Amino acid sequence: MANVAIFVPHNGCPHKCSFCDQRHITGQSSQPTANDVKSTLKTALSSLKEKSKETEIAFFGGSFTAIDKNYMLELLESTKEYIGSFKGIRISTRPDAINSEILDILKSYKVTSIELGAQSMVDSVLSANERGHSANDIKKASHLIKSYGFSLGLQMMTGLYQSNDDLDLYTANEFIKLNPDTVRIYPTVVLDNTTLASLFKSGKYSPPDAETASKLCAKLIPMFENANIKVIRVGLHDTESLKSNMIGGAFHPAFRELCEAQIYYNKILTVLNAQNINNGEINILVPKADLSKAIGQKGYNRQKLLTMGFTPSFIPNDTLANRQVLIKKG
Repeated sequence: MANVAIFVPHNGCPHKCSFCDQRHITGQSSQPTANDVKSTLKTALSSLKEKSKETEIAFFGGSFTAIDKNYMLELLESTKEYIGSFKGIRISTRPDAINSEILDILKSYKVTSIELGAQSMVDSVLSANERGHSANDIKKASHLIKSYGFSLGLQMMTGLYQSNDDLDLYTANEFIKLNPDTVRIYPTVVLDNTTLASLFKSGKYSPPDAETASKLCAKLIPMFENANIKVIRVGLHDTESLKSNMIGGAFHPAFRELCEAQIYYNKILTVLNAQNINNGEINILVPKADLSKAIGQKGYNRQKLLTMGFTPSFIPNDTLANRQVLIKKG
């Protein structure tokens, strides 16, 4: 989903969550002014031209509806002259920073999409990571947002302190019940000078690495897609600030590609089992556009199949789509 991102890093958030260091996640520490917003949008319009009609103005990085009210209004006011040129405004915030008064304000400024940093639907995990809200807060905020006609987005984190794959799958299923329009999945990355960093260094917390996290996300992505929920982001953006301050966890510059490869690997194994093919030469037909995903980065899926006794040939096919896989014995 295209957007012009304006970061409001760690402004307005009433809690310092275990994983949080917005400056290093976004690569930005300064707070934007109204003039900064106008300048950014003017530049974006000049670059995007007609494509701006499909692009959202996006206030990310902090808890937008929890910042000082006058500052929030100042930022929203600065978008007024550009609203007709863009698709709308997207904001991200905390579940406990949503109420009818806030939504009335957002509606009046033509905000169209609201994303909630939910992270988990398990109260014990939320508490352990110092989120300061409950799963019920997420449910209440989601229902209220949808009742106002906003597009709802939910963000989840996998591999958090005191979570596990089963609890993360539970969170995904609870998200699906809330029927958001979009989801972002962020496997946990441990940044220095955070609570998670202390837990990691003390040995009390061992975060999944990128390969392990991709196996879980390869289950989550199809779950959401099968429920007609668009997965608009998987993994954190690659920034120098993030990489220089990361001390553990599931970061990879092309994390979604790892997940897509794992999804294909799972499908290939399912087809092999269904056809009772146990070894030997096999021709694996996949959608032409997905050939590199099916093979995996650095031929990862091919190598895994070789170790299992197969000699695979990956063949692009023009008639297959939507991650379809056909396998023929060689």
